[in-house]
Amino acid sequence: MSGFRTLLYKEVLRFWKVSFQTVAAPVLTALLYLLIFAHVLESRVEINGLRYTAFLVPGLVMMSVLQNAFANSSSSLIQAKVTGSIIFVLLPPISYVEFYLAYVAAAVLRGLMVGLGVLVVTGWFASLEFAAPAWIVVFAMIGGGIMGSLGMIAGIWADKFDQLAAFQNFLIMPLTMLSGVFYSIHSLPPFWQEVSHFNPVFYMIDGFRYGFFGVSDVSPGVSLGITSVSFLAVGLATLALLRKGYKLRY
Repeated sequence: MSGFRTLLYKEVLRFWKVSFQTVAAPVLTALLYLLIFAHVLESRVEINGLRYTAFLVPGLVMMSVLQNAFANSSSSLIQAKVTGSIIFVLLPPISYVEFYLAYVAAAVLRGLMVGLGVLVVTGWFASLEFAAPAWIVVFAMIGGGIMGSLGMIAGIWADKFDQLAAFQNFLIMPLTMLSGVFYSIHSLPPFWQEVSHFNPVFYMIDGFRYGFFGVSDVSPGVSLGITSVSFLAVGLATLALLRKGYKLRY
């Protein structure tokens, strides 16, 4: 696994060298979301017996984990392809499994770092309970793994930065923004409640929030099962692309 360790170190160093952009900036963005939404809705909205600010903080943390995990693996691959430096990763005898594990592990690490930063900064504005910390860690890890894998798929598929932007704007952003980060799905009309249940990101957010307050829109066991199956499916699809060398070796 020396190839895995070397590639993981390279990927972590890549985003850490510009941590002001890759870690600090997303934390600031989440803080702005909190300040704006909490200022407008704090005195008007209560969800599942929780103050709106308290309800919002876990959603913002998990959204930051997911978006930054996707951004890390996708940006790394598309930059390497566009600049031609991908050849220096493909030439060494690194297996496609090591390749996958290194990129996803780095993506999860960046997502967790940003999520922890968001939690520290926004936690001052809400009373968090940490009812089930293990669920928090599990859903953060699985969610980061799913988005890191999707980022690899996007980076492999895209040939240009605008194609990657389209993947993010028309798939990742709707999935995360319409997943219950800012609201409970029970506040939606029945039709849209049913539609929300087809969004795997909803289960990541809902299960993650359960870890803080012990309340959720669906059973955390169901959320864990759906997110685990999603991770397995996306992971196997990514490994299949890497094994074939799709748009990388050929």
